[in-house]
Amino acid sequence: MRGLDLKGLRARWKAALGHAAPLHLPRHLLFGVLAYRIQADALGDLDKQTIQLLKRIGSAASANDVAPVMAAFDQRRRDLLPGTVLTREWNGRNHRVVRTAEAFSWEGRTYDSLSSIAFAITGTKWNGPRFFGLRDKTPVEVKE
Repeated sequence: MRGLDLKGLRARWKAALGHAAPLHLPRHLLFGVLAYRIQADALGDLDKQTIQLLKRIGSAASANDVAPVMAAFDQRRRDLLPGTVLTREWNGRNHRVVRTAEAFSWEGRTYDSLSSIAFAITGTKWNGPRFFGLRDKTPVEVKE
């Protein structure tokens, strides 16, 4: 596609998308949209949740409105499904935690939270998700 001129990209667009390309799009945008469409057709498109997130971000009035939307999306992605295995090395020893349907399992015992497992491992209070690498170490600032 890189060798195609504007006319060639428009023809490729029509073949790939089934309709004429918008006349106002410059070559680099035609190329980008086409490249995305070909990749998505070959490898799969974005999932429904990500598409909804992008639509919400696109309709946000300001960057400050985007932060809570992103935080909620990130939280859903951090929710662990049963069967998820978390590992953490601590003091030269590897620890393996398994998410069960309603709790967490570590060394044959059941715990109600990752924080209680982190405490059992270290002997000190920890934010369990942070201990197991599920949280950002520094907050992200939103600049407008």
